[in-house]
Amino acid sequence: MEKQNYQNHIRYYPPHHFVFYPVILVGLISSIIFAVKHPDSVIEWTFIAILLLIIGWLAFMLRQHYALTTQDRIVRLEVRFRYFAITGQRFELLERNLSLGQILALRFASDGELVDLVKRAIAEHLSPDDIKRSVKDWQGDYMRV
Repeated sequence: MEKQNYQNHIRYYPPHHFVFYPVILVGLISSIIFAVKHPDSVIEWTFIAILLLIIGWLAFMLRQHYALTTQDRIVRLEVRFRYFAITGQRFELLERNLSLGQILALRFASDGELVDLVKRAIAEHLSPDDIKRSVKDWQGDYMRV
């Protein structure tokens, strides 16, 4: 696997992103075109378009919600553990001053820069993107498929 960094840390799931969504999009566009071209069956094609839109939206929301919620909890625990292992202090006391996005961004920091980056994130109210850009020794997440 290629060394991970800020520019390449986003992952795609090809069957979902490059097959399912394009098929839904083509079906949605086609049904709208057919509804316009065939006014005698506009109700049926509108129903199909709405159905495809709902299926696509639900698939996106459910996939994102369940996967990201679980991943967020795991990453939060990982950062807590790493912080405790490095400092011997509980991260939960500092965690209250950080947003979930900031905590998730801290995941990419190396052990050597984690503590200072936590302090900076709290003091300077760094955005998650600012935190990621501040990471010098990027710790990639190579467990994702």
